[in-house]
Amino acid sequence: MTAPEVLTAHDPALAPLVDKVLAGHRLSFDEGVTLFHTPDLPTVARLADTVRARLTGDKTYFVHSLRLSQTNICYVGCTFCGFQRKFGEEGVWDMELGDVWAYVDEHHHPDLTEIHISSGHHPKRPFGYYLDLVRGLSERGYQVKAWTAAEIHHFTKITRPRMSYREVLSELKAAGLVALPGGGAEIFAERVRRRVARAKVTAEGWLDVHRTAHELGLPTNATMLYGHVETLEDRLDHMLRLRALQDETGGFMSFIPLAFQPDNNDLARELNKSEFTTGLDDLRNLAVSRIMLDNVPHIKGYWIMITPELTQVTLSAGVSDIDGTIKDERIAHASGASTERGMTEGQLVRLIQDAGRVPVRRDALYKELKVFEREPALVG
Repeated sequence: MTAPEVLTAHDPALAPLVDKVLAGHRLSFDEGVTLFHTPDLPTVARLADTVRARLTGDKTYFVHSLRLSQTNICYVGCTFCGFQRKFGEEGVWDMELGDVWAYVDEHHHPDLTEIHISSGHHPKRPFGYYLDLVRGLSERGYQVKAWTAAEIHHFTKITRPRMSYREVLSELKAAGLVALPGGGAEIFAERVRRRVARAKVTAEGWLDVHRTAHELGLPTNATMLYGHVETLEDRLDHMLRLRALQDETGGFMSFIPLAFQPDNNDLARELNKSEFTTGLDDLRNLAVSRIMLDNVPHIKGYWIMITPELTQVTLSAGVSDIDGTIKDERIAHASGASTERGMTEGQLVRLIQDAGRVPVRRDALYKELKVFEREPALVG
């Protein structure tokens, strides 16, 4: 028999929560508030890691991925974004399909599996352009994980007659789309959403896009942009809305908290701050996510936004996926991310192994492609 898990909390307020989680029971909103406010972060991290081990063992996943942002032209005007441009502005780009094929060929390598597409809301591109883009990449042998719920909502606005979410997603799936990324969620709380993403799809619309995708057999990811003007309670509300949808559909593969990048955007200038989240805030946010989102398979530590070094630490605080090689990331870097734009497989494998985990190269749908041997422990 396996010995029962034992974890002693230093904060008495955490003791009943620890017992509940170890017994496999779900925590409430108020109990999530306790996780966010307790000074005993080490216990929260250990509890999150217990949940991780229960779900995925010692495996940590990554993917060979190319980020494709075919345009930065966007009319939405989110205040946190440094990526968007208007027609004719300095730094604008807008790829024709031939440009996309050349870009992908430039970054191709034999293990490249996933093309991850997220870009601006272009007011003039017809929907057929996006269908041709997915079809062309699929025919070249790539898995296409493309367009956030906000972009799916945009596609319904540019079609004539106007198409529904189901119709748009069905046509994209027929063209070869295999999954949706999780962007565009930001924070669901209406008070915050009006301030940071007033013209973007509503929270209800975002959830409905993902619900519809799941019903059509398209798995998706989910994100949360944190560290700006939201409260800790807003973060928990966001997580619990995702948890409820996952109870309903089971279609989320991973949850990715995205730390706000405080450069080159109106929101950072308005708040007059140069730094927002700290390493401990990032670590706690991931750990709380792992505990609260008990029905989502993976919590992802997005090294682009929190650095590879902190991502390595999060592998002991509930994280089981570190995204991937990524290559030419542009959106986060446009708003101030200071990390490299990509990492090699060797760098990712070493990062995972040095943290005592087993690296697994996956595809866009979490099919395991290669399991790397565990490195022997160093003896001092």
